[in-house]
Amino acid sequence: MWYVWLILAGVFMVAEIITVGFLVFWLGLGSLCAMVTSFFTDNIIIQTAVFVVTSTLFIFCTRPLAKRLNNKDKNVVTNAFAIVGKKAIVLKTINPTLGVGQIKVDGQVWSAKCEDKQTIEEGTEVLILKIDGVKAVVTTNLNADVTQKEPSNV
Repeated sequence: MWYVWLILAGVFMVAEIITVGFLVFWLGLGSLCAMVTSFFTDNIIIQTAVFVVTSTLFIFCTRPLAKRLNNKDKNVVTNAFAIVGKKAIVLKTINPTLGVGQIKVDGQVWSAKCEDKQTIEEGTEVLILKIDGVKAVVTTNLNADVTQKEPSNV
């Protein structure tokens, strides 16, 4: 009877490859446990019970792990928008009249402009509020509410 359980395990493994979920794999492992049991007893009821119990245990014991591995945080910000909300140091005076200014954040130098059209001197700590084109929009109010965490055109 061991060969039936082995064939069933193979069918479950192929089904796992075809399907999107991660459920049928545990049934395949349960079949392998039932196959091992068939070496010790010819009783089909015991073998089936081992299959059902081990498959159920595999599914429920690994479900938290599978959820943790499959957790997809939809709020992950990347690229330029990853700096929004961070503090930076002004490297070159931010002057809204001339349209110049640079900040340094996370080891990167960014062109910057001030949200409230004020001049911010070199060496001042600022908060990055959002990204506007290729410039970081900053404020000297380090407790300001950061509104843009992701691109507005998404």
